[in-house]
Amino acid sequence: MFTTLLAEQPLVLSLMLGVFAGGLLYGWLQSGSRGALAAGLVVLALIPVAWVVAANWETDREQIERLLYDVAEAVRDNDHDRALALIGDPRIRRRAETELQRYEFSDASIRSVRRIELIPGSFPPEADVEMVVRATLSGRGLQGQTMTIPRRIILRLEKREPSGVPGESGDSGRWVVIDYQHGPLTGTDAFSTLPSP
Repeated sequence: MFTTLLAEQPLVLSLMLGVFAGGLLYGWLQSGSRGALAAGLVVLALIPVAWVVAANWETDREQIERLLYDVAEAVRDNDHDRALALIGDPRIRRRAETELQRYEFSDASIRSVRRIELIPGSFPPEADVEMVVRATLSGRGLQGQTMTIPRRIILRLEKREPSGVPGESGDSGRWVVIDYQHGPLTGTDAFSTLPSP
């Protein structure tokens, strides 16, 4: 809980530290205690430290969110190789390649990330993600039309250990997509890979 607060919500932590420091400094004003003054100043000094730590500490959730936006950008740019490089399962990569080749995207963006759920006790670490995207696309099967469609996407991700390959950064490994499903916001359609309700 505290690590999430520190790494992902520095504003909330700063407000808490500010209130605590204010209480200590008010206590110093009322009592004249040098201990309260020193503690209040130390707590105030922790506020910028919290921001520096948050800026330099990337949690698993933040890594996953960055991956999601990287995939959306690659799809929008029709850079299939870059999008497929973020998929860690060869069978799923082939399925995605087949789907991507059918369309040309003029836009793809994430409208909302509904949930990023790290699966407790999984080894290697895994996470489930649900999000809503909007894509503007044309291609085979659309009879020459350009369509803008919202889609619900469910991903399963896995954290891979670094391979030692030059250019791969981070000691903590990287997240890759190992499965995905997509469909309309409700129900299913002809293009859906989500199971029928």
